[in-house]
Amino acid sequence: MHARPRATLSLLGESSQGMKNRDLIPAWGRVLKGQKPFLSVEITKECPLHCPGCYAYGSDHLGGATTLRDLSDSKGDDLVAGVLGLVRRYRPLHVSIVGGEPLVRYRELDALLPKLETMGVEVMVVTSAVRPIPEAWAKLANLYIAVSIDGLPAEHDRRRAPATYERILKHVAGHKINIHCTITRQLLQRPDYLREFVTFWSAREETRRIWFSLYTPQEGEVSEERLTPQDRATVLEELRRLGREFPLIEAPERLLKGFQDPPTRPQECMFAQITACVSSDLTTSITPCQFGGRPVCAECGCIASAGLASFAKYKLAGLVQISEIFSLSKRFGDRVAAGTA
Repeated sequence: MHARPRATLSLLGESSQGMKNRDLIPAWGRVLKGQKPFLSVEITKECPLHCPGCYAYGSDHLGGATTLRDLSDSKGDDLVAGVLGLVRRYRPLHVSIVGGEPLVRYRELDALLPKLETMGVEVMVVTSAVRPIPEAWAKLANLYIAVSIDGLPAEHDRRRAPATYERILKHVAGHKINIHCTITRQLLQRPDYLREFVTFWSAREETRRIWFSLYTPQEGEVSEERLTPQDRATVLEELRRLGREFPLIEAPERLLKGFQDPPTRPQECMFAQITACVSSDLTTSITPCQFGGRPVCAECGCIASAGLASFAKYKLAGLVQISEIFSLSKRFGDRVAAGTA
């Protein structure tokens, strides 16, 4: 479903402050060179799930001329070589591997992930954990695994079968994982629902961090998932309370303020501007951001966008906003890339 975090989580790593401090200077250096320091790759168009609201398979995800299911799809050595080619082209600091369902290509990932570690690239694999996560992956120092969970078992299993709780708990054994839940309106119908969810996953030894995004609709969308303005305010206050109580939740005040006041258009979204998103043919770009199509920016719930939006509003020495410096840097970088600087 729409809950897949895709590229949005690679920025957060293990830091409650969003982008890791050690990444700031190299990322800015990439921008000044006209490059995008973050890369999201739909490694496959195949997925055994049929989640309600999944934007990746929507008719407008790739702009309307084609759809994810219509694209070509590489396998085996061709896929490994194709992704490595993208990494060499974009030279990203972070790569998010999404789908489809990435574990459909677990054999290719077995070959690819160690190569990316050798190249010094940090990787996030975003999965439903519908099949076992290979044991060897637990030894990769550069790898983070995000598992998409749509609420407690009753709701999740109905939406995301065959990636049921029973399978997930069996398949993540022996790994440290980041739990990612996109909050939809259905999860707000019962008081303390989010508390129950956090309590369950905080007690699991596999849980490294717990991330929440808010459902981001497309223009003209009418759906059960879409949050009202009051829903968003209620959720943010609940996350504020839970964040004080449960240390594994990623909910610093700066992030919550980013959710409260998101960028109004992709051109103002720092995350959208520094992330290249490529679909399963390893050629087609996904625009204007990882959601594709026509996302309602005023209702954006992307966790990385929210974190960077708040960061962008910080004023250095109380005088100049980070966003102004970033805008100047990007314009200069674009000129460098075009050979006109």
